[in-house]
Amino acid sequence: MKKSLGLDFSNFRGDLLGGITAGIVALPLALAFGLQSGLGAAAGLYGAIFISFFAALFGGTNTQISGPTAPMTAVSMVVIAGIIAACEGNIERALPLILIVFLLAGLIQIGLGLIKIGAYIRYIPYPVVSGFMTGIGVIIIITQILPLLGYYPKEDQEFVSHYIPQAEEVLLERILREEAEEEILVLEDFKETVRRAGNITEDEIQQEATVLAQGDAAGVIGSLKVTGRAFGNINFIDLLLGLLTIAIIYGWKRINKTIPSQLAALLIVTIGAFFLIPNYRTIGEIPAGFPELNLGIFSNFSLPEIRPFIVSAFSLAFLGAIDSLLTSIVADNLTKTKHRPNQELIGQGIGNSIAALFGGIPGAGATIRTVVNIDAGGKTKISGMIAGLLLLLILLSLGPLASKIPAAVLAGILITVGIGVMDWKGLKQINKMPSKEVVVMLLVLGLTVFIGLIEAVAVGMILASILFMKTISDVIDRRTLSAPLKHFSREIPWSDEGDIIDRVGNKVYIKHLDGPLFFGFASRFQDMIKALPEIEVVIIRMDKVPYVDQSGLYAMEDAILDLQAKGIKVAFTDLKDQPLAIFERFNLIPRLVERDYCFPGFKEASEWLEGYLQDKNFQPKKHESAVAEKG
Repeated sequence: MKKSLGLDFSNFRGDLLGGITAGIVALPLALAFGLQSGLGAAAGLYGAIFISFFAALFGGTNTQISGPTAPMTAVSMVVIAGIIAACEGNIERALPLILIVFLLAGLIQIGLGLIKIGAYIRYIPYPVVSGFMTGIGVIIIITQILPLLGYYPKEDQEFVSHYIPQAEEVLLERILREEAEEEILVLEDFKETVRRAGNITEDEIQQEATVLAQGDAAGVIGSLKVTGRAFGNINFIDLLLGLLTIAIIYGWKRINKTIPSQLAALLIVTIGAFFLIPNYRTIGEIPAGFPELNLGIFSNFSLPEIRPFIVSAFSLAFLGAIDSLLTSIVADNLTKTKHRPNQELIGQGIGNSIAALFGGIPGAGATIRTVVNIDAGGKTKISGMIAGLLLLLILLSLGPLASKIPAAVLAGILITVGIGVMDWKGLKQINKMPSKEVVVMLLVLGLTVFIGLIEAVAVGMILASILFMKTISDVIDRRTLSAPLKHFSREIPWSDEGDIIDRVGNKVYIKHLDGPLFFGFASRFQDMIKALPEIEVVIIRMDKVPYVDQSGLYAMEDAILDLQAKGIKVAFTDLKDQPLAIFERFNLIPRLVERDYCFPGFKEASEWLEGYLQDKNFQPKKHESAVAEKG
């Protein structure tokens, strides 16, 4: 089929399968994220529908599947709780402000795309991303312990009763504030104050105490505060359903890889609970029919009320940008394509803006759903649009049935999401990482969990940049003393390469690296490697590479794997000092490149190269190298 309205229908069958599969995977996650946010499962489903469709339609990553994600939900949860608290626990009063903040976040993302900020997101160092993602996982796990145990602080009357004196103070302060606004507060005569205070009912006090208790038990710190009470008040039905959900998710993949494990767990446990357990806590009502357009949020718009939450809107916008573009990079690696970062931000902003108007929570590009889409055959933006339409169809036809899902099931799903989103690769290799990068990762992790996500990324970026500049400054000082750079150009051979390029240049690519291989260069290095023509050998000259950080290491690892997958032989020359140490520590040598192909200089490499091009089984001569076997 030909393109129509900018859409490519040539891979429609693959896009249909990819979109349907990604939509099925998105369903339980959307419900779970909506419930976690505090706005209810329906808000998560609304967000998934509109963000998936419009971010795909207007975005810059063809295979991206968007919707509520773990990082965005973690921030949304804090924003929602803060606005509700500012509105004295009145959710109806808070909802318009919440949706306005979500709308502003989407508009800010559109602005970021228009001013072309997207190209800079790729320069976030790996330790910052690692600490951030692990922190997100920890947040999700901690905040889901209470619902997994079936403990809800607002229903614990003994716990709520501790907040009654504070509730009385809040209600009295509210009366005084109202009187001051009405200009009837007179210090000499508190008769009106006493009269109004006398009209406060026990139900009002109890309701205010419940709001205070719920607010104090929210978030990571709040959850940790009441964990002891939760273990003393376990609802064993909820705990059983949650643990069963987790067990099915991890065990299902061994039985069936066609049906997503999270969907299988949701269906099995929900059906079992519906028929076997008379009374269990559900996720709450999911309204039937098409979501309602909330244009009423503009009718009582007040800039002074919104002003305190503008920073929250920027936080959501920047986090969504980072989250989406990191997923775009993953999609590029899988599909060997190139996304348009600024267009992707515009698409995400449009999707989040429209979702806010329909009462949905904000989202971003979702890595797992995007990978599922690609694996199932999705290649164009039609796949993301189909995923959104499928979720809409499920809402219109199965909304009332979805209301029967046990809340503990979604808690179990979220805990597995939290475990999955953590950077286990980085954590397992923490003892091999440079100490400076470990400090950055752990600091970002701690700040993410206990302070805030944007603050964590900002501090991590600043610290990583300072440490990097210090490291490079030290390296340059040492290099200046020992060997000044001469005869260097990326466009011409180095002086010791002679005429070898003239003789075998069509079969060999000699990659000159000059300077550190670090987070700012890693992505560009991968792009250059992927752009290579059809050749037989790549020689990577490390003569002038004084330092390789974790991002550079993984970029080199991915590049070698890509080259070897194409049958291209890879060799190093002049690999020494810190680059050699980190390559050996992470087993890049000899796991990917044997020690015999790490030549001490270009002369030895060229002697082997000519023999190899004549006979592919030609082995290098034994040479003295810094890369020696360790006995």
